[in-house]
Amino acid sequence: MWQTDINKQSIMVAGRRFAIADRSELERLAASDTRPALRPVYAFLAEWFSPSPCVEVQTSGSTGTPKKMFVEKTRMMCSAVRTCGFLGLRPGDTALLCMDLRYIGAKMVVVRALVAGMWLHVCPPSGNPLSGVEEKIDFLSVVPMQLYHILQDAATTRRLSRIHHVIVGGGPVDETLRNRLAGLPCRVYSTYGMTETLSHIALRALNGPEASERYMPFDGIRLSLSNCGTLVIQTPGICDGDLATNDVARLYADGTFAIVGRADNTVNSGGVKIQIEEEERRLGEWIHVPFALSSVPDACLGEMLVMLVDHRCPMDDADLLSGMKACLPRYHAPRQVFRVAEVPQTGNGKIDRKACRELASRLSAG
Repeated sequence: MWQTDINKQSIMVAGRRFAIADRSELERLAASDTRPALRPVYAFLAEWFSPSPCVEVQTSGSTGTPKKMFVEKTRMMCSAVRTCGFLGLRPGDTALLCMDLRYIGAKMVVVRALVAGMWLHVCPPSGNPLSGVEEKIDFLSVVPMQLYHILQDAATTRRLSRIHHVIVGGGPVDETLRNRLAGLPCRVYSTYGMTETLSHIALRALNGPEASERYMPFDGIRLSLSNCGTLVIQTPGICDGDLATNDVARLYADGTFAIVGRADNTVNSGGVKIQIEEEERRLGEWIHVPFALSSVPDACLGEMLVMLVDHRCPMDDADLLSGMKACLPRYHAPRQVFRVAEVPQTGNGKIDRKACRELASRLSAG
């Protein structure tokens, strides 16, 4: 069912079918097509159909400087087969590409279309990718920020509800978004993975009868914990050996797992270790604007937990601080609030933790 021979693959884009014989035409279109959203697609397909066994991808840079790496096409197809099989994607389905093709999440949308024989519809990356899409879409991959904007609009929420399979990656999906998904007939999944795993290795349902806080790994994925409690992954066919992550996790007897947060996003404030993603999830239940927790150096505490919050937040600082003290464990509440024009994000919609720390430090000093 799956086409993993690149010499036999083809893909329908913008009303035209392309295969390996069209590589020169794809290179020409990548340089000259008048539709900006299509040029990177043609460039990636020309790279995919090239003799090189690898393609270049960029890490998100959510915890440090973005870096480029080369990954093998055979491993990308192995990952694509797992996702397509899990979701039941079929030849003739239509996938929507609405993310930046520099990143693995967007590249894997194209690879899944090649492997499964899906048609590819392309729209420019935007906050609400469904705002101008009238075509029938069967498979959609978005980041949480895009899902947020889709659900703010009644028309695009209706379009979302007609899509059979939706995956959300690149960051956590907060309680508010999960509640808004609860009544929709489409199936929406949160993904777990990273550039090194060539997109995701596990999914968890965000709505429907199977909705859960735990991720279900794909068949063949093996998981363990390091001595520090961080997740260690074995992904045969994708990564060689053990892949040690910085994600603090909990493993369960049924094979599922939950992510607590990143080890490098632990703030040690006066000897109290605070996992900022865990506290962000709690706060996200009642703070409905973009925000992020970060830290600044402090002479007494070592690190002081602070909040960066969108300037449009209707609560004043005193209400925010008192509300956070009420809902978070003792000593886990931020001690200072900084209102910002926007919370720093990476190119694929994740909170940019490094930029948040730098911004918080500047605001604290000024």
